[in-house]
Amino acid sequence: MSFSDAVLAPWLLVSASLVAFGVLVLALLQRPWRALLADSGLQHRWLAASVAVLLMWQLRAQAVDWLTLHLMFTALLVLIFKAPLALLSLLLINLAMVVTGRVAWPLLGVNLLVTGVMPALTMVIIWRLVDRFLPDNLMVFLFVCGFFGAALTSLAAGLAAVGLMLLGASDAYALYQALEYARFLPLLMPSEAFITGMLMSILLVYHPHWVATFNDHRYIDTK
Repeated sequence: MSFSDAVLAPWLLVSASLVAFGVLVLALLQRPWRALLADSGLQHRWLAASVAVLLMWQLRAQAVDWLTLHLMFTALLVLIFKAPLALLSLLLINLAMVVTGRVAWPLLGVNLLVTGVMPALTMVIIWRLVDRFLPDNLMVFLFVCGFFGAALTSLAAGLAAVGLMLLGASDAYALYQALEYARFLPLLMPSEAFITGMLMSILLVYHPHWVATFNDHRYIDTK
């Protein structure tokens, strides 16, 4: 989901952009491009995934004038490439949406916050908890990160959008629409969870070494 119309106060658009790009800078300080330059296979997978997600974002529904609903795949990108590369990919995808005229330039930062930063941080927290506290079990990783984690990232993005509207909606009717939309968030979560979990299942069976957050020796070889 992403904003398709500037229904937020200008000060909030600027603030959200500063937060989003601040987190992006922190991610870039990890120098994720070093892994890309060192591995041509990773380059192909990352570029293919970015293009695929961009194409999937074209399949979207206009819920209200200012909000577009679509699958994000943020959780999948974070699990496969880790957060720094995932955020870089989401920046390029949001830039492509702006360049193609689907989204206005002032909404770049706020959309990066909603579709990238908030769900990515949610997925990182879930992955860290699974990695540290839960048993080393393939199904635990798949269901908690792949299915449950993806659902929570969708919820985080939705709550971020609604929260921004509560902070600085430009008019009362847009705020009313945001509150009505919040009631349907639980209906949007299963689709993100199902598709992410299904794709993760395929990857973990056939190409577990492609998933950067998954240690195949720890979860498979030692069992």
